[in-house]
Amino acid sequence: MTSDELARMMRANQANWDARTPVHLASRFYGLDQDLDPARWFAPFEWADLGELTGRDVLHLQCHLGTETLAFARRGARVTGLDFSSASVAAAHDIADRAGLDVRYVQANVYDAVEALEGRQFDVVYTGKGALCYLPDLDRWADVVARLLRPGGRLYVVEFHPLLNALGPTPAPGEGPELLLRHDYLGGAGPVRRDATHTYTDGPAVEGATDSYEWMHGMGEVLNALTQAGLTVRSLRETEELPWQRWPRMRRTDSGWWRLPEPRIPLLYSLLATR
Repeated sequence: MTSDELARMMRANQANWDARTPVHLASRFYGLDQDLDPARWFAPFEWADLGELTGRDVLHLQCHLGTETLAFARRGARVTGLDFSSASVAAAHDIADRAGLDVRYVQANVYDAVEALEGRQFDVVYTGKGALCYLPDLDRWADVVARLLRPGGRLYVVEFHPLLNALGPTPAPGEGPELLLRHDYLGGAGPVRRDATHTYTDGPAVEGATDSYEWMHGMGEVLNALTQAGLTVRSLRETEELPWQRWPRMRRTDSGWWRLPEPRIPLLYSLLATR
């Protein structure tokens, strides 16, 4: 695939996320019409892995509306959010202002983050929960992350497990609630074009740009990209819980998150790496 083709797909994704933004702002999914609670998107193990954040410089890549970004500011960090959607960045600024939190937001493609942030480096780079699938080149991403981290700095990825992305409901109605392996687990097969007229939220249809492109990345691809960029992987955790109900058969747990009935399978993973 040529660089021009990849650039076209990235532009299509950017236009789609610009179009998604008003839909997401109006949805109940993010709870923006209620008391803002950014911590609900985090599992307790995330805060344990991240450690003390007071006075730390934290960068949230692919931050969208910044609902998770605010949680770092509430824990005393100096926070920057970066996203390629100008509509999302404008909305994130407004949400942070209404919450009374000091967060800097920058509009840029993640691959251009070093230049957009003028070479600034951070103690923590965070990304996750539906971000990596929009990046065609993880080696390039890992190199950018390494350049964004100070010596001793930490990358923390909390991302949907490749198995979750590979599962799908039975293709025909009336065949029961079973989930099947319907999509690739491993990457390398090229982009998957999706119709993003309706997103993961409960909002109305997206108007305008509805083409979206995603790239599947297996666990090995993520790990190898980071180690080849010179980062040291410190921990890898898999969990069967998600912060929202992906499928109707999922049940709420004591943590407030959601899981499938038996058998237990990983739906989310976290990875901690240091420079």
